[in-house]
Amino acid sequence: MEATWLQISLAFLILPLLVFGAPTDESGPQDATTTLRGCKRCCDPLDVSTSESHRGTSPRFSPYVMPEVRPYINITILKGDKGDRGEPGIPGKWGKEGPPGEQGAPGPKGSKGQMGTPGDPCKHQYAAFSVGRKKALHSSEGYQALIFDSVFVNLYSHFDMYKGKFYCYVAGLYFFSLNVHTWNFKETYMHVMRNDQEEVILYAQPSDRSIMQSQSLMLELRENDEVWVRLYKRERDNAIYSDDVDIYITFSGYLIKPALE
Repeated sequence: MEATWLQISLAFLILPLLVFGAPTDESGPQDATTTLRGCKRCCDPLDVSTSESHRGTSPRFSPYVMPEVRPYINITILKGDKGDRGEPGIPGKWGKEGPPGEQGAPGPKGSKGQMGTPGDPCKHQYAAFSVGRKKALHSSEGYQALIFDSVFVNLYSHFDMYKGKFYCYVAGLYFFSLNVHTWNFKETYMHVMRNDQEEVILYAQPSDRSIMQSQSLMLELRENDEVWVRLYKRERDNAIYSDDVDIYITFSGYLIKPALE
């Protein structure tokens, strides 16, 4: 038993000598240094004093050396503080006008206004008249007022039937209309007058047949203005036709809107 253990122990001692060989004196200190220097880590600095530098060759970099890595800086996170607001620049030119937009929604209802001052209790805020004439008329020399003999409407008696004039008691905007029938082979020449000023003319040349002629207008009247119809005779006879049965001549007017005081 003891001889067997002795043989196993000698085998472990002799086996390394057979595999690696016994050390000799041929390898000097320089070879050992070279062997140690030949094994380096990739992260160690390169030693230029190797055996290759002694042979006159350039030092070679190990292919296993890691490249230099530069740190990455995100400049977007290096934002500074907001600066002060600059002065406004010169305004530019006006552009072309755009198309009109759609109508907006109606706004809220406004508050009720204050009560106005009391008006004149004796003053009427309405005016209207409509008169006619049954008789034909031939104008005399010069100017002649057209007088009417029939009344359709004469509110508050603002139209004077004896003078043929409408008197304005309520200032405002009025509408007037005049209708006549011409006479055969006679001229029809008339004016609607405001005070002494001609406003519009109603005219028809002499013809072999009579026709209906009309004229209308709106006037902005002040209080105490007068509106009436005037005939004017020139070289030829001036006449309007009517009979005792039908009314061919009418003159009407009414207040559209009173004036604001």
